[in-house]
Amino acid sequence: MPELPEVETVKRTLKNLVQGKTIRDITVSLPRIIKHPDINQFRKLLQGTTITDIGRRGKFLKIYMNPWVLVSHLRMEGKYRVSDQSEPIEKHTHVIFHFTDGTELRYKDVRQFGTMHLFPVGEEEKELPLKKLGPEPLSDDFQLSWFSETLVKRKTKIKSVLLNQEYLVGLGNIYVDEALYLAGIHPERAASSLSNDEIKRLYEAIRQTLQTAIEAGGSSVRSYLNGEGEMGMFQLQIQVYGRKNEPCHRCGHPISRIVVAGRGTHLCVQCQK
Repeated sequence: MPELPEVETVKRTLKNLVQGKTIRDITVSLPRIIKHPDINQFRKLLQGTTITDIGRRGKFLKIYMNPWVLVSHLRMEGKYRVSDQSEPIEKHTHVIFHFTDGTELRYKDVRQFGTMHLFPVGEEEKELPLKKLGPEPLSDDFQLSWFSETLVKRKTKIKSVLLNQEYLVGLGNIYVDEALYLAGIHPERAASSLSNDEIKRLYEAIRQTLQTAIEAGGSSVRSYLNGEGEMGMFQLQIQVYGRKNEPCHRCGHPISRIVVAGRGTHLCVQCQK
Protein backbone atom coordinates (compact mmCIF):
# COMPACT_ATOMS: atom_id res chain seq x y z
CA MET A 1 0.00 0.00 0.00
CA PRO A 2 1.40 3.45 -0.87
CA GLU A 3 2.41 5.32 2.28
CA LEU A 4 2.92 9.04 2.89
CA PRO A 5 6.07 9.46 0.73
CA GLU A 6 4.52 7.66 -2.22
CA VAL A 7 1.24 9.59 -2.03
CA GLU A 8 3.14 12.86 -1.61
CA THR A 9 5.14 12.04 -4.75
CA VAL A 10 1.96 11.19 -6.68
CA LYS A 11 0.47 14.48 -5.48
CA ARG A 12 3.43 16.47 -6.75
CA THR A 13 3.64 14.77 -10.13
CA LEU A 14 -0.12 14.96 -10.74
CA LYS A 15 -0.17 18.64 -9.83
CA ASN A 16 2.32 19.32 -12.60
CA LEU A 17 0.33 17.21 -15.06
CA VAL A 18 -3.33 18.12 -14.46
CA GLN A 19 -3.58 21.46 -12.66
CA GLY A 20 -5.63 23.83 -14.81
CA LYS A 21 -7.26 21.09 -16.89
CA THR A 22 -11.05 21.12 -17.29
CA ILE A 23 -13.13 17.95 -17.01
CA ARG A 24 -15.34 17.27 -20.03
CA ASP A 25 -16.76 13.97 -18.81
CA ILE A 26 -16.01 10.95 -16.60
CA THR A 27 -16.18 7.25 -17.43
CA VAL A 28 -16.75 4.89 -14.51
CA SER A 29 -16.51 1.16 -15.27
CA LEU A 30 -16.35 -0.01 -11.64
CA PRO A 31 -19.00 1.95 -9.71
CA ARG A 32 -18.07 0.65 -6.25
CA ILE A 33 -14.88 2.71 -6.30
CA ILE A 34 -17.01 5.87 -6.32
CA LYS A 35 -18.45 6.37 -2.84
CA HIS A 36 -21.35 8.47 -4.07
CA PRO A 37 -25.00 7.34 -4.13
CA ASP A 38 -25.56 8.28 -7.77
CA ILE A 39 -22.80 7.78 -10.37
CA ASN A 40 -24.59 9.89 -12.98
CA GLN A 41 -24.92 12.74 -10.50
CA PHE A 42 -21.23 12.33 -9.61
CA ARG A 43 -20.36 12.73 -13.29
CA LYS A 44 -22.62 15.76 -13.78
CA LEU A 45 -21.32 17.54 -10.68
CA LEU A 46 -17.76 17.40 -12.02
CA GLN A 47 -18.44 18.09 -15.69
CA GLY A 48 -17.06 21.51 -16.60
CA THR A 49 -15.03 21.89 -13.40
CA THR A 50 -11.33 22.72 -13.50
CA ILE A 51 -8.66 21.07 -11.37
CA THR A 52 -7.26 23.91 -9.29
CA ASP A 53 -4.92 22.01 -6.97
CA ILE A 54 -3.80 18.59 -5.71
CA GLY A 55 -3.41 18.08 -1.96
CA ARG A 56 -2.74 15.23 0.42
CA ARG A 57 -3.96 14.16 3.86
CA GLY A 58 -2.09 11.16 5.23
CA LYS A 59 -2.36 8.47 2.55
CA PHE A 60 -5.28 10.23 0.81
CA LEU A 61 -5.05 12.40 -2.29
CA LYS A 62 -7.24 15.52 -2.44
CA ILE A 63 -8.09 16.65 -5.96
CA TYR A 64 -9.65 20.12 -5.87
CA MET A 65 -12.21 20.93 -8.54
CA ASN A 66 -14.01 23.95 -7.06
CA PRO A 67 -16.51 23.82 -5.56
CA TRP A 68 -15.70 20.13 -5.03
CA VAL A 69 -12.81 18.09 -3.69
CA LEU A 70 -12.28 14.44 -4.58
CA VAL A 71 -10.73 12.44 -1.71
CA SER A 72 -8.99 9.42 -3.20
CA HIS A 73 -7.30 6.48 -1.48
CA LEU A 74 -5.09 4.27 -3.64
CA ARG A 75 -5.23 1.30 -1.23
CA MET A 76 -3.06 -1.62 -2.37
CA GLU A 77 -2.59 -1.12 -6.11
CA GLY A 78 -4.27 2.12 -7.21
CA LYS A 79 -2.42 4.27 -9.76
CA TYR A 80 -3.17 7.52 -11.58
CA ARG A 81 -1.72 8.15 -15.01
CA VAL A 82 -2.20 10.98 -17.49
CA SER A 83 -2.59 9.76 -21.07
CA ASP A 84 -3.65 11.06 -24.46
CA GLN A 85 -7.17 9.99 -25.36
CA SER A 86 -5.79 8.14 -28.39
CA GLU A 87 -3.66 5.79 -26.27
CA PRO A 88 -5.02 2.27 -25.62
CA ILE A 89 -6.73 1.88 -22.26
CA GLU A 90 -4.92 -0.59 -20.00
CA LYS A 91 -6.72 -3.45 -18.34
CA HIS A 92 -8.04 -2.68 -14.83
CA THR A 93 -8.57 1.01 -15.65
CA HIS A 94 -11.79 1.74 -13.76
CA VAL A 95 -12.22 5.53 -13.79
CA ILE A 96 -11.26 7.99 -16.54
CA PHE A 97 -11.47 11.78 -16.25
CA HIS A 98 -11.71 13.12 -19.82
CA PHE A 99 -10.26 16.62 -20.19
CA THR A 100 -11.25 19.20 -22.77
CA ASP A 101 -7.70 19.30 -24.18
CA GLY A 102 -7.84 15.67 -25.33
CA THR A 103 -5.87 14.18 -22.44
CA GLU A 104 -7.21 11.90 -19.72
CA LEU A 105 -6.49 11.14 -16.08
CA ARG A 106 -6.87 7.37 -15.77
CA TYR A 107 -7.24 5.45 -12.52
CA LYS A 108 -6.02 1.85 -12.67
CA ASP A 109 -6.51 -0.56 -9.78
CA VAL A 110 -5.75 -4.26 -10.16
CA ARG A 111 -6.96 -5.13 -6.66
CA GLN A 112 -10.02 -2.84 -6.92
CA PHE A 113 -9.75 -1.62 -3.31
CA GLY A 114 -9.34 2.09 -4.06
CA THR A 115 -12.00 4.64 -3.10
CA MET A 116 -13.13 8.09 -4.23
CA HIS A 117 -15.30 10.35 -2.05
CA LEU A 118 -16.70 13.70 -3.20
CA PHE A 119 -17.24 16.63 -0.81
CA PRO A 120 -17.82 20.37 -1.04
CA VAL A 121 -14.48 22.10 -0.49
CA GLY A 122 -14.00 22.70 3.22
CA GLU A 123 -16.29 19.87 4.30
CA GLU A 124 -13.94 16.96 3.58
CA GLU A 125 -12.16 17.10 6.96
CA LYS A 126 -15.48 16.97 8.83
CA GLU A 127 -16.53 13.60 7.43
CA LEU A 128 -15.06 10.13 7.10
CA PRO A 129 -12.62 9.00 5.82
CA LEU A 130 -10.57 12.07 6.88
CA LYS A 131 -12.44 13.03 10.04
CA LYS A 132 -10.53 10.87 12.53
CA LEU A 133 -7.01 11.15 11.11
CA GLY A 134 -4.17 12.20 13.39
CA PRO A 135 -1.57 14.91 12.72
CA GLU A 136 0.76 14.98 9.74
CA PRO A 137 4.26 13.86 10.81
CA LEU A 138 6.01 16.48 8.66
CA SER A 139 3.78 19.36 9.72
CA ASP A 140 3.96 21.78 12.63
CA ASP A 141 1.04 19.88 14.18
CA PHE A 142 3.39 17.01 14.98
CA GLN A 143 5.04 18.29 18.14
CA LEU A 144 7.45 16.34 20.34
CA SER A 145 5.47 17.27 23.46
CA TRP A 146 2.24 15.92 21.94
CA PHE A 147 4.01 12.77 20.73
CA SER A 148 5.41 12.12 24.21
CA GLU A 149 2.04 12.66 25.88
CA THR A 150 0.40 10.28 23.40
CA LEU A 151 2.92 7.46 23.83
CA VAL A 152 3.06 7.46 27.63
CA LYS A 153 -0.68 6.69 27.68
CA ARG A 154 -0.40 3.67 25.38
CA LYS A 155 0.56 0.28 26.78
CA THR A 156 0.24 -1.34 23.35
CA LYS A 157 3.27 -2.14 21.22
CA ILE A 158 4.96 0.88 19.72
CA LYS A 159 4.59 -0.47 16.18
CA SER A 160 0.82 -0.83 16.68
CA VAL A 161 0.60 2.79 17.83
CA LEU A 162 2.59 4.09 14.86
CA LEU A 163 0.45 2.14 12.39
CA ASN A 164 -2.77 3.62 13.83
CA GLN A 165 -3.78 6.48 11.54
CA GLU A 166 -5.84 8.10 14.30
CA TYR A 167 -2.62 8.81 16.22
CA LEU A 168 -0.33 9.74 13.34
CA VAL A 169 -1.11 9.64 9.62
CA GLY A 170 0.84 8.35 6.67
CA LEU A 171 3.01 5.69 8.27
CA GLY A 172 2.71 2.10 7.10
CA ASN A 173 4.77 -1.03 7.43
CA ILE A 174 7.86 0.11 5.53
CA TYR A 175 8.43 3.43 7.26
CA VAL A 176 7.51 2.25 10.75
CA ASP A 177 10.14 -0.50 10.50
CA GLU A 178 12.70 1.95 9.13
CA ALA A 179 12.02 4.65 11.74
CA LEU A 180 12.16 2.17 14.65
CA TYR A 181 15.47 0.83 13.37
CA LEU A 182 16.90 4.32 12.99
CA ALA A 183 15.81 5.14 16.55
CA GLY A 184 17.13 1.82 17.91
CA ILE A 185 13.76 0.76 19.36
CA HIS A 186 12.33 -2.76 19.30
CA PRO A 187 8.88 -2.81 17.61
CA GLU A 188 7.38 -4.91 20.44
CA ARG A 189 8.25 -2.43 23.18
CA ALA A 190 5.21 -0.99 24.92
CA ALA A 191 4.80 2.62 23.83
CA SER A 192 4.47 3.69 27.47
CA SER A 193 7.85 2.12 28.32
CA LEU A 194 9.87 4.48 26.11
CA SER A 195 12.13 6.95 27.86
CA ASN A 196 12.12 10.64 26.99
CA ASP A 197 15.37 10.16 25.07
CA GLU A 198 13.91 7.25 23.09
CA ILE A 199 10.77 9.21 22.26
CA LYS A 200 12.88 12.10 21.01
CA ARG A 201 14.98 9.75 18.88
CA LEU A 202 11.86 8.16 17.43
CA TYR A 203 10.25 11.55 16.75
CA GLU A 204 13.32 12.65 14.81
CA ALA A 205 13.65 9.28 13.07
CA ILE A 206 10.07 9.42 11.77
CA ARG A 207 10.56 12.86 10.26
CA GLN A 208 13.99 12.02 8.85
CA THR A 209 12.83 8.73 7.32
CA LEU A 210 9.78 10.27 5.65
CA GLN A 211 11.65 13.30 4.35
CA THR A 212 14.43 11.14 2.89
CA ALA A 213 11.85 8.87 1.26
CA ILE A 214 10.01 11.82 -0.31
CA GLU A 215 13.28 13.16 -1.71
CA ALA A 216 13.86 9.72 -3.26
CA GLY A 217 10.37 9.67 -4.78
CA GLY A 218 9.02 6.99 -2.44
CA SER A 219 9.65 3.24 -2.40
CA SER A 220 8.84 0.92 -5.30
CA VAL A 221 9.00 -2.24 -3.20
CA ARG A 222 6.11 -3.84 -5.07
CA SER A 223 4.13 -2.08 -7.79
CA TYR A 224 4.18 1.61 -6.88
CA LEU A 225 4.69 4.16 -9.68
CA ASN A 226 4.25 7.92 -9.45
CA GLY A 227 1.90 9.99 -11.59
CA GLU A 228 4.42 9.96 -14.44
CA GLY A 229 4.80 6.19 -14.37
CA GLU A 230 8.21 6.33 -12.70
CA MET A 231 9.52 4.18 -9.84
CA GLY A 232 10.55 5.55 -6.47
CA MET A 233 14.14 4.97 -5.36
CA PHE A 234 13.99 4.88 -1.54
CA GLN A 235 14.12 1.06 -1.62
CA LEU A 236 17.82 1.45 -2.46
CA GLN A 237 18.31 3.10 0.96
CA ILE A 238 16.17 0.72 3.05
CA GLN A 239 17.95 -0.50 6.19
CA VAL A 240 15.74 -3.36 7.44
CA TYR A 241 12.42 -3.71 5.63
CA GLY A 242 12.42 -6.78 3.38
CA ARG A 243 16.05 -7.63 4.24
CA LYS A 244 15.49 -10.82 6.27
CA ASN A 245 18.78 -12.68 6.90
CA GLU A 246 20.82 -9.93 5.24
CA PRO A 247 23.50 -8.28 7.41
CA CYS A 248 22.63 -5.20 9.44
CA HIS A 249 24.41 -2.16 8.03
CA ARG A 250 25.43 -1.14 11.57
CA CYS A 251 26.54 -4.34 13.30
CA GLY A 252 26.50 -7.08 10.68
CA HIS A 253 23.99 -9.23 12.56
CA PRO A 254 21.35 -10.85 10.26
CA ILE A 255 18.10 -8.93 9.98
CA SER A 256 15.18 -10.76 11.61
CA ARG A 257 11.55 -10.97 10.58
CA ILE A 258 8.77 -11.33 13.17
CA VAL A 259 5.04 -10.59 13.19
CA VAL A 260 3.82 -7.55 15.14
CA ALA A 261 0.23 -6.28 15.02
CA GLY A 262 -0.44 -8.84 12.31
CA ARG A 263 2.23 -7.34 10.06
CA GLY A 264 5.53 -8.77 8.90
CA THR A 265 8.15 -6.76 10.79
CA HIS A 266 11.87 -6.43 10.13
CA LEU A 267 14.48 -5.45 12.72
CA CYS A 268 17.99 -6.00 13.98
CA VAL A 269 17.76 -7.70 17.37
CA GLN A 270 21.25 -6.43 18.27
CA CYS A 271 20.58 -2.78 17.47
CA GLN A 272 16.94 -2.83 18.64
CA LYS A 273 17.02 -4.66 21.96
